[in-house]
Amino acid sequence: MGPARMQEARELGEKLARLRVARQLRQADAASRAGLARSTAALIEKGDLGRTQAQILRYLEAIAPGVTLLALLQETDPSLQTLRARELTQRVRPLSNEELGKLDF
Repeated sequence: MGPARMQEARELGEKLARLRVARQLRQADAASRAGLARSTAALIEKGDLGRTQAQILRYLEAIAPGVTLLALLQETDPSLQTLRARELTQRVRPLSNEELGKLDF
């Protein structure tokens, strides 16, 4: 398998992991719902190329029933959008000139 395919597998695993976190599921719970061992779920989230398409799709269905693989790849699920918004650092108020001066190295 070439490096490009290996990178795609890692990205798919990362997206599944993000979706699981966004849906506030523990890895063990998602694996149990999918009928997989937790170690298999960990391998899926790491992008292991030895995992089958059926395992990946069962894991996706366990995390987010009804969400398609395409929706996962496009990150259109509302829970992913909420997670992304939480991850963004947002300043509540602008810094004063004195505070800005302290940050000037």
